[in-house]
Amino acid sequence: MIDILILEDEGKTARELKGMAEALCSDCRVVAIIPSVKAALEWFSLHTMPHLILSDIQLADGLSFDIFKSVRVQAPIIFCTAYDEYAIRSFEANGIDYLLKPIEEKKLKQSFDKYIQLRDFLSARTPGLSTKLERLVEQLSAPYKKSLLVHFQDKIIPLKTSEIRFIHSASGVVSVFTHQNRSYYLDHTLEALERMLDPDLFFKANRQFIVHREAIQTAEHFFTRRLVVKLVCPTPEPVIISKVRVPEFLRWMEGQ
Repeated sequence: MIDILILEDEGKTARELKGMAEALCSDCRVVAIIPSVKAALEWFSLHTMPHLILSDIQLADGLSFDIFKSVRVQAPIIFCTAYDEYAIRSFEANGIDYLLKPIEEKKLKQSFDKYIQLRDFLSARTPGLSTKLERLVEQLSAPYKKSLLVHFQDKIIPLKTSEIRFIHSASGVVSVFTHQNRSYYLDHTLEALERMLDPDLFFKANRQFIVHREAIQTAEHFFTRRLVVKLVCPTPEPVIISKVRVPEFLRWMEGQ
């Protein structure tokens, strides 16, 4: 099953795109239709990454590019828009095709065929090849921070990311905790930090926590099919993985 997310603020257009996509691809399903940048950021924080995104560019409260600056989107994107001036930028944001409205069924079918060919090519010959290539591209295009500037009393200190055990956000204050049980304040949001840190080592568990792989002791079943993560050091509150993010978290724990 191919999970598709639609980013589109015009209700009629979104419904037509959903019907066209599901008619053209028998094993496709539209998991959500999102009309705004704000709603999309919230959706990505609560759900696993879809396999494919159909995205308009001008949404109700801004450009869809604003989403892709804030969220590490790994899914390929087919842009569906009435404007042709954003074509170059679209291919800087995981774009694999650029369709002008009104969307023709034939053109959308060609875009789907392109997606399936790319997917099959990357995964057919070597198990895990697609994931390895994605990681290589990430490493080449977005080098991750080796240290962060933190605040302690009146000082600004460079802290190596290898010393971090978890990062916690509460009431607008973001704190980083080290393996020595020391804590420091950060100026960045959790969302910004997620983009700065190596995703092989750090995982954004929820809206309150980013955890380091080496800090994890156990993951235990919790209410309503969630997980509670126990770290090697005390945390201000329990680290809870939501039900929808459990599969992604377990894959990350396995190093996939």
